[in-house]
Amino acid sequence: MRDPGLDEAIRAAGGVSELARRIGISQPSVSNWERVPAERVIAVEQATNVSRAVLRPDLYSESTPRAEFDDIDLARAQEYRLLAALLARAPDAAFLKRLSALRGDASALGVAHVALAEAAEAARVERVEREFFNLFIGVGRGELMPYGSYYLTGFLHERPLARLRDDLQALGIERNEGNAEPEDHAALLCEIMAGIADATFPAPAGSDKRIFENHLAPWIGRFFADLERAEEADFYCKVGTLGRVFVDIESEAFALPS
Repeated sequence: MRDPGLDEAIRAAGGVSELARRIGISQPSVSNWERVPAERVIAVEQATNVSRAVLRPDLYSESTPRAEFDDIDLARAQEYRLLAALLARAPDAAFLKRLSALRGDASALGVAHVALAEAAEAARVERVEREFFNLFIGVGRGELMPYGSYYLTGFLHERPLARLRDDLQALGIERNEGNAEPEDHAALLCEIMAGIADATFPAPAGSDKRIFENHLAPWIGRFFADLERAEEADFYCKVGTLGRVFVDIESEAFALPS
C-alpha cells in the first residue's frame, strides 16, 4: 500500500511515469516504492512542489525550513546528485536532453558543465547504454570498478566498506532495500553526500566533511581521472572530468580552516 505522501507526489506530477521522468529514474523504480525514499525526498519535492513534510512526515515537520542550508550546500547537493545519477545507470533520452541544457561559466566547473552538455547533445541513447555497460558492467567485469574497497585494496567488500557502513549506521543512513550495490559504489557515495549536504539525511554538522575525507577523498578522484581516459569512454570521459573537477573543489573547500 502506497504512503499518502507518495500518492500526493504522483498526483501532482500527473502519474508514476511522469514523476519518474522528472527525477531522472526508471518508471519501475517508482512503481516499486511504498513511500518516497529518504534520499529522493528533495528531488521529488523540487519536481512536484509537494512539501517534504507531506512526502516524509517521519523525517520532516512543517516547521523544518525548506532551505536549512545555504545556497552553496544546495548547489553541492545538486552536483553530487548529477554525478550519482550518471554513475548509477546510463541516461535515457529525456535525461540526455536535460543534460544538453546545462550551462556554465569560465570556471573549471562551468567549463566541465558545458563540455558535458555538448556531449549529451551529440550522444545517442543506444551508444551511451553500450558505453555504460562496457565501462561498469561488462562480460565478467567492466573496464572500471567504481568501488572504494576495490580502489583501496584491490578487492571488493573489504575493510573500507566495513568502516563506511559503521559511519553510515552512526548517522542513521541505510541502503535501500532492493539495491544490490554495496555502499562504497561511487554513485551511492555521491547520493549520500548529496543527502547530507541538503539535509535529506538529518546529520550533525561536519558529517559531510567526515564522510568525504574518510571515504571519498582517498580514492574517488583517481576513479574520475581513470574514467576521463578510459578506452571505452566517449560521453563518460566528460562525466569523469566533471567528477574530477568537483572533487578537487570539495577537497580544497574542506581543507580550509573552519
